[in-house]
Amino acid sequence: MILWVLYDIENDKARTKVSKFCQQAGLSRVQYSVFLGTIDHDRKDTLALQIEEVINPELDKVYMLPMSRDEVREATCLGQALDQNLVTDRVQSLFF
Repeated sequence: MILWVLYDIENDKARTKVSKFCQQAGLSRVQYSVFLGTIDHDRKDTLALQIEEVINPELDKVYMLPMSRDEVREATCLGQALDQNLVTDRVQSLFF
C-alpha cells in the first residue's frame, strides 16, 4: 500500500523518533512532518505501534493515510510536485 504519514508533535525528542521510525519503515520525507512511501500492512501496523509509544496522545497528532495507486495518479500537486519515484511497486529491503 501507499502510505502518507503526517504529524504535528510538540516534543522534539518524540518528533525525531517518529521521523526515524518512518525512515526505517522505508518511507521518504516529502516535507518536514510528512512522509510517503510503499509499505505492507504488517509494517504499517508495526510503525503505528512504534509511534503510539512515543507520542503524547493529549497533545500530538499523527495521521497515517493509505492511498491507492489510482488516487496518487489523480492527486493534484502544485509547486514542487510529488516525486513519483517515492511511490513504487518495488520491494524495499531494510538493513539495520
